[in-house]
Amino acid sequence: MTLRRGILMAILLVAVLLSATLLWPRFAPQSRGAAPKGSPAVPVTVAQVVTKTVPVRLTAVGNVEPYTSVAVKARVDGQIVSVRFKEGDRVRKGQVLFQIDPRPYEASLAQARANLAKDQAQLARAQAQDVRYQDLLKQNFISKDAYEQVRTNAQTAAATVQADEAAVQNAQLQLDYCTIHAPIDAFAGRILIQEGNLVKANDTNPLVTLNQIIPVYVAFSVPEQELGEIRQHERAGDLLVQAALPTGAHAPLTGRLSFIDNAADATTGTIKLKARFGNEDTALWPGQFVNVVLTLYEQKDALVAPSQAIQNGPNGQYVFVVKGDGTVELRDVKVARAIGEDTVIASGLQRGDTVVTTGQLRLAPGSKVSFDRPKPA
Repeated sequence: MTLRRGILMAILLVAVLLSATLLWPRFAPQSRGAAPKGSPAVPVTVAQVVTKTVPVRLTAVGNVEPYTSVAVKARVDGQIVSVRFKEGDRVRKGQVLFQIDPRPYEASLAQARANLAKDQAQLARAQAQDVRYQDLLKQNFISKDAYEQVRTNAQTAAATVQADEAAVQNAQLQLDYCTIHAPIDAFAGRILIQEGNLVKANDTNPLVTLNQIIPVYVAFSVPEQELGEIRQHERAGDLLVQAALPTGAHAPLTGRLSFIDNAADATTGTIKLKARFGNEDTALWPGQFVNVVLTLYEQKDALVAPSQAIQNGPNGQYVFVVKGDGTVELRDVKVARAIGEDTVIASGLQRGDTVVTTGQLRLAPGSKVSFDRPKPA
């Protein structure tokens, strides 16, 4: 019984191996091997390799930065008696933001003006006495030392008046500092010290932070190997930079490269750049991440094939090229760069070649294909 079962198992194993041997040529993959003769034509879509002008670009992820950021602080001590704006408001240069209690500084100004008036009266008396003593000195009625004492008193009174005038100006300046104005056109942030609180001059915490975003900067980094080419084309003219929001909610904005950092980052091997955008519609907001495209120059007569035609294999990238007899050949190519739906070819193709864009999985070298011939480019 055991012998019979072993014989049956051996017969089944031989039958399985024989079936696999007969069916393998039919179902084996033929991606790089020759296609079997007599195979039906494979329907595919094709496109022509063309030459055209394409931009040479660098892509990066950037971060929006305010054009100017100002931390508004008090310049005198006192109590905030009013706030003249709301958080998030767009404020204009010179607009009143905060009002500090001015009464102590008004009193100091009045006192300074009173001292000035008193010393101006003393100066007038000293100057009049100086004139009288000059006449007496000419008539030899007084000694020269006596006149010098009168003259010194007049000069001292004049200096005192000048000091009083400076004190009045300083008191007026302190009073002016009680009214805090916006130094730039900007958008206000969160109010950090509310009405009714006491503030100190030049305290650590600002009252509010203003960010100017019209215009605005976008900062991004590129590999330091690109620095030489960037500087070369920057000397030839302004370099255009496009910034696009990841959500696609707004059309890409165009700006100009305005800053190249004076040193590369040794830890990351990158160089920091900035581009300036007009941002009149405030589409870019500080802190946002955007997709950045820096255009270096326009490459003329670049050899371009559809990106769909490029395939990846164990030996690198390749395409299927349609020959004149309606069959395809597998051709290795070198890709310079991809730009959206187009790929710039460095070598392996020529202008006018017809390449397969869809249906490559069913092809092998020598496969017969059927397609609608593309219009000449």
